[in-house]
Amino acid sequence: MDSERQLTLLLAGMKAGDERCHAEFVNAVYGELKRMAAYQVQGEPAGNSMQASALVNEVYLKIMGGKRGEWQNRAHFFAAACSTMRHILIDRARARRAKKRDGNLKRVDLDDLPYLAMAEHDAGAEKLLALDAALQEFARLDPRLARLVELRYFTGLTFEEAAHVLGVSSRTAKRDWDKARAWLRNRTMGAADAT
Repeated sequence: MDSERQLTLLLAGMKAGDERCHAEFVNAVYGELKRMAAYQVQGEPAGNSMQASALVNEVYLKIMGGKRGEWQNRAHFFAAACSTMRHILIDRARARRAKKRDGNLKRVDLDDLPYLAMAEHDAGAEKLLALDAALQEFARLDPRLARLVELRYFTGLTFEEAAHVLGVSSRTAKRDWDKARAWLRNRTMGAADAT
């Protein structure tokens, strides 16, 4: 049985209250969640970063703590996990910035995507926050393209994986990526020029 079908069946079992399905589901998704988390925390300075397993645990607590079986399929679950991971990382970046008492957003060079989280610790937090602010604005204009950026940047999904989550072709995802990068580059460069 393929992974997507297996996870969909486990989700249905969870919805029905089957604890065994819940345990099997956690085991089935843990590796992928840890890969996504490791992608995000790699390259951050030792001692300043959340470990991948800690990020997975926090994602798990936020999305699974009482919401068992609310997802329709594998793609829906990983999209929720992606959003949760993004919010956790943004909250951590905000907390780091608050400690520095620096409220100025900086220009984000989108050619560095998906490596922003690996930049120098404080500068990386500022870039992450600038990207988040631009991404929130972009989501109001074009939710699908903003979602693609979130999936590619925050979880490191390939075009094929992101396309699957979004329900579009890989070709469409690549075209959308070019559009999204252009819009975000224009937006973040404009913000940098205004400061």
